[in-house]
Amino acid sequence: MGGLLEDAKKTVQAAVAEIIQTYAPDKRVAIFAVEPAGRTRLTLKGETNLPEARTALLDKLTAQGIPFQDKIQVLPSAELGEKTYGVITISVASIRSEPRDAAELATQATLGAPVKLLKRQGLWCLIQTPDNYIAWADIGAIQWMTQSEYAAWQHSPKAIYLQPNGYSYVAPLTYAQSVSDLVGGSILRLISEQEHFLRVAYPDGREAFVASKEAKRYDAWLSSLQVNEQSLVYTAKTMMGLPYLWGGTSFKAVDCSGFTKTIYFMNGIIIPRDASQQVHIGELVDIANGFDQLRLGDLLFFGRPATDEASERVTHVGMWLGNNEFIHASSYVRVASVRISAPNYDDFNLKRLLKVKRILNSSTGHIVQLSQT
Repeated sequence: MGGLLEDAKKTVQAAVAEIIQTYAPDKRVAIFAVEPAGRTRLTLKGETNLPEARTALLDKLTAQGIPFQDKIQVLPSAELGEKTYGVITISVASIRSEPRDAAELATQATLGAPVKLLKRQGLWCLIQTPDNYIAWADIGAIQWMTQSEYAAWQHSPKAIYLQPNGYSYVAPLTYAQSVSDLVGGSILRLISEQEHFLRVAYPDGREAFVASKEAKRYDAWLSSLQVNEQSLVYTAKTMMGLPYLWGGTSFKAVDCSGFTKTIYFMNGIIIPRDASQQVHIGELVDIANGFDQLRLGDLLFFGRPATDEASERVTHVGMWLGNNEFIHASSYVRVASVRISAPNYDDFNLKRLLKVKRILNSSTGHIVQLSQT
């Protein structure tokens, strides 16, 4: 019996590896942590946020005639009840790789961002952001909602904050007590429009006033967007000098891919979180003979090329500005040149340039147009 059980466990491990390769190859955006257990009877333990992956595993084992007990938890966890939706309630929520304050900062989410709630551990909640990134957030940074509450929030009129940084106030006066700070891309429920202020509400119900010259109705902003090469460059340059922060994706601080992600978000486009994910979207630009084919807004990817022993590894990203220059977050947001005679020539990154991708007007890969969702 023991030998048969061990053989069955090995079969399960092989099947799980196949399922992961098919459904969840990137642990940053999908969970499939399943393993065989049991001393006398084969039991499948673990969790996944992909019901279709669980079904595929069960079907595969059933087809092979392997008896098992299914104890795979499909997230969201049942302990969350009906509140499996959330909206970020603070200007910038830090989202970490583990449920503790000292854990690595994985990414961030800004005020008004919708998130999926997957499970809770103490004062932390495992969430999935709009770019599908999965990590842990402080429960105090999220307004938990039922499906109906979330639908009501989503369908309510919104305002979006468009300045890099600012504040909301308890009264329609810029010298009034602040309610909170805001960053570019913060989204609030719009209650009413006054002459110089918008009256808004936070996801948790707090009300405030925001200067109308600093914000805009969300639907008006979307319809007025003229996303082009110049708008991408303009947005990038509003972030000049911003400090580098590993995991940063806001106007407070950014890492390299958080910088490019924020540029595109402020132009109504959601792209993947990390450079190693962003490289898989868009159209490839030919750089075999130099940089003449590049256009403003193209993303440049840097890292280690593939070898016989190792695959390609993308570790850095920047955005093309034209005039032989690109802008990137390295220590701080700065402009670098590929022209050897330029004072800001970046020999280090030029030597590790891997490829260039064009995101604008592309639908290749996981690219979300806010105007269509």
